[in-house]
Amino acid sequence: MSEKKKSKKWWIILGIIVLAVVVILIVKMTKSANKELVIRTHVVGEYTVENTVTATGTIEPVETVEVGTQVSGKVEKIYVDFNDAVKKGELLAELDKLTLNQNVSRAKASLTSAESQLNYAKLTYERTKQLYESNAATLAAYQEAQNSYTQAQMSKKNAQAAYDQAKVDLSYAEIYSPIDGVVLDRAVEVGQTVAASFSTPTLFTLARDLTKMQVEASVDEADIGQVKIGQRVTFTVDAYTYETFEGTVNQIRMKPTTTSNVVKYTVIIEAPNPDQKLFPGMTANVTIVTEEETGLAVPSEAFNFTPDEQVLKAMRKGDKPEGNRPMAPPQGEQPQQDMRQSSDHSMVWLKKGNQIVPQPVKAGMSDVAYRIVEEGLQAGDSVVLSAQYVVKEKQVKKGDNPFMPGPPGRNKNSNSKDNSNSKAPSGGPGGPM
Repeated sequence: MSEKKKSKKWWIILGIIVLAVVVILIVKMTKSANKELVIRTHVVGEYTVENTVTATGTIEPVETVEVGTQVSGKVEKIYVDFNDAVKKGELLAELDKLTLNQNVSRAKASLTSAESQLNYAKLTYERTKQLYESNAATLAAYQEAQNSYTQAQMSKKNAQAAYDQAKVDLSYAEIYSPIDGVVLDRAVEVGQTVAASFSTPTLFTLARDLTKMQVEASVDEADIGQVKIGQRVTFTVDAYTYETFEGTVNQIRMKPTTTSNVVKYTVIIEAPNPDQKLFPGMTANVTIVTEEETGLAVPSEAFNFTPDEQVLKAMRKGDKPEGNRPMAPPQGEQPQQDMRQSSDHSMVWLKKGNQIVPQPVKAGMSDVAYRIVEEGLQAGDSVVLSAQYVVKEKQVKKGDNPFMPGPPGRNKNSNSKDNSNSKAPSGGPGGPM
């Protein structure tokens, strides 16, 4: 191969390499030109930060009374039904009184007999006493008369007690309401026989006041230490999906319940029910507010944001900030303020004009989403949440078909001149800079 051909070959290879480098540079420049810096911000304002404990529970009346009977018998009449409002002393039901009336009659007859025997024993005693005092009767006769008189007195008292008990049993045949309330349950029907031999059968269940309910919530042992009496509570029920009810922690019961090796404690929550929307037995999804604070707050992600070198470089190339505000310091340099962080001291970045500047703050209470800022920020400040480059969307002019190639002779980069010199646009909270 001649020297001329070798030289020509090397020139071709060199040209290909140069062309490849030029193409790579053009592609990079094109990609850079098609990107813009987008900064998401949040405007500082007041916010309520809450830490909560969740649980489930059951809605119950504050006070319920089970009304039963102390005597056995057949239910003869019932005067109330489910959901009826009753007053204290109102007649609810009656038992069959036939047997009870007979018991009263027998007790009355036994009392009359005992009174007659008492009168006879009294006369005998007084007569024997006179004879004994005049030495006309023996001491044995006198003592016997005295003993008969004492036994007759005891017999009369027993008969009187049996008679009184029979009348009381008769009065038990009429069932009266012990409180003002509402009938939640009626457990008997007319003609049903109830037996009170071993335990008092329940006939009715009454609730004193359904405008005052309570939630019996089961709280895990891991969360019970955060719950205190007087804390605010919100809860929902399936019957009213979009409505939230309010309550207050009233009692923390120390008796545990264990289910599947999970220990839980019952927390009683007062739940006003003026509209009586809450029914006994409803399942409540409870949220107990264990901590609550209102103040200036920013999203938690603002504390995790640190601009990278590319962002800082882009910001330094922009317009100078108004006044003598320093530019954002390059990464690795210490800001003028003390940026040392501790458990309650942190740093966020603020957007001011076309610049972002670091700002030390004293952080307070936080939840998952927001964190209270006690010092360092004012209402209205724009806190940076993120800053990143995104690809610009190609704008299609009116009348152009994006699916058809442009006409011959049109300069494809005719619009790039304005874009290459444009600065990152400024924007509001959560929008592009």
